[in-house]
Amino acid sequence: MKTLRQRLSRWLTRTGISLMQVLAVFPLPLTRAFGVGLGWALYGLVGARRRVVQENLHLCFPALADADRHQLARQTFVYFAQAWLDRAWLWHAPRAWVRQRVRLIGAVHELAGHEPTVIFLPHFVGLDAAWAAAALHSPRLSTTIYTDQSNKLVDQWILRGRQRFGHLRLFGRADGVKPIVTALREGQPLYLLPDMDFGPDDSVFVPFYGLPTATVPSLSRFARLGRAKVVPLVPRLTPWGYDVEVLPAWVHFPTEDPVADAARMNAHLQAYIDTMPAQYYWVHKRFKTRPEGEPPVY
Repeated sequence: MKTLRQRLSRWLTRTGISLMQVLAVFPLPLTRAFGVGLGWALYGLVGARRRVVQENLHLCFPALADADRHQLARQTFVYFAQAWLDRAWLWHAPRAWVRQRVRLIGAVHELAGHEPTVIFLPHFVGLDAAWAAAALHSPRLSTTIYTDQSNKLVDQWILRGRQRFGHLRLFGRADGVKPIVTALREGQPLYLLPDMDFGPDDSVFVPFYGLPTATVPSLSRFARLGRAKVVPLVPRLTPWGYDVEVLPAWVHFPTEDPVADAARMNAHLQAYIDTMPAQYYWVHKRFKTRPEGEPPVY
């Protein structure tokens, strides 16, 4: 029975990847229309994750009317689904098509040269477009920390997609800090996505939308160890594809206070989210880890 389930799982995975390869040549408006339908379906069918999104929005935007919050939740699922289907053309369409649809804008000069750089890439739905935009702009070797997927076929597909443009080295969490810092000091930008709840270990509680939120101070730590500047990269899904904005490097960061640095990171992140709240990754249980004595949120 286990072998039969494994075979079925592999077949479904291969079929799904093949469908994404076919979808890569569809006109973008049609792909986005499929995303609307898929998003509405997920919103209606995946009740547990819908409740996570709604609770996150309730905690972060308490002043919103219930109807507005429900609309924001539905739009979150639509953007999530559209971004997922966009991987089809990001990872399989001709390079020229990707260049037309993904624009790198803002302080692009921050990515030039060989100065040690930590790129703060928050979990907006367009984060895969951000990889592509930066890699298409610069052939500079870069690194990131990657968590293996349980489905090995999906894992291979994601790795090929994210490494499609340019040179991206992937370190596992088991590799430790030393090789990452070494690469950073050698001038290889480090893409860091620290805005998730990684549990109580190594986390500090700092404000996020006014709530004490478990936050890993890794952005400050790597910037300090690598003697690197921090440059935010903020992707925005648009009707024509994505605008990936490079923001100016933060000044006076890091400091000697990692807790204050983590609070500053969350404050910046909150400001980015407020410009496009439906495009943030609210499906994640961001407030799962609570301070001692506080009741669970979900």
